[in-house]
Amino acid sequence: MDAAAIAAALIGAQLGQQQVVAAEAMLRMNADVSSSVAKMLDEAQQNVNSLANVASGVGTNLDIVA
Repeated sequence: MDAAAIAAALIGAQLGQQQVVAAEAMLRMNADVSSSVAKMLDEAQQNVNSLANVASGVGTNLDIVA
């Protein structure tokens, strides 16, 4: 093997390692987002459950002024 081939192999290995690090970071972000969405859905369900005992018709004539 000549020096150029060894250098090219080392550069390729470094690029591959950087791609693995970037993929790992993206997977962690994806897991964090999934966790946040699950938490938000749980909280929304709790809010819906707290409104289950509200009388019918409440909020139907809501006038929101921006």
